[in-house]
Amino acid sequence: MQIRKYIKDDEDALMRMIEAEGDAWECYFAADVAEKYKSLLANSITYVAHEEDILCGYSRSINDGDFYIYICDLLVTKRFRGHNIGRKLIECVCKDNPRQTVFVMSDVDEYYKKQGYRREGSIFKVSI
Repeated sequence: MQIRKYIKDDEDALMRMIEAEGDAWECYFAADVAEKYKSLLANSITYVAHEEDILCGYSRSINDGDFYIYICDLLVTKRFRGHNIGRKLIECVCKDNPRQTVFVMSDVDEYYKKQGYRREGSIFKVSI
């Protein structure tokens, strides 16, 4: 398996992978937001994981002014889950940003607890 930084050539395969996840990820591939998300992928800290020539996972993070890194998206295709690919993607973020604290914004807390990561606070959606 190879993990490397995202490049524009990964875009189509990555968007297909996200779309294959179904409704839970529609906020990224729906027609009215897909182009915006593609721009975010290119302008974020994005890594892709490949098994041979198959794109099997990715992570997208944002840098908060060199204080913190927030992992916003982490996805491994169902076929490749259970092979520590998600953990390795997170490790790449940490290794490439050693002076910054890395946080994960999660809606799948059990996965991160299983990895041994400690819960730090909460995240709330603000609606006005």
